[in-house]
Amino acid sequence: MRLFLAAALLCLASAAQAECYADYKAKQDDPLRLHYGVAQVSACDKGSAKAELKPRLAQAGWKLLNVISTFGPEGLNERKSSAGDYFLRF
Repeated sequence: MRLFLAAALLCLASAAQAECYADYKAKQDDPLRLHYGVAQVSACDKGSAKAELKPRLAQAGWKLLNVISTFGPEGLNERKSSAGDYFLRF
């Protein structure tokens, strides 16, 4: 019984981690381009989101300026129109 409960809690924790998102600002130079985006991240804290997003964005030639916030799925709809093409792109 204890093993089952431990496994169930582990599954719930994994599912909760999959439901974390961050909104951020990024830029490209020459010519200067800025964008606001929303991305799914593995942990719901700004430090972890920054560490995860920085290399993702760099692969596409973007420099992460800052992570604005982290949030759960309840915050997606209110940010979708602002993020535009960068909604869940990276």
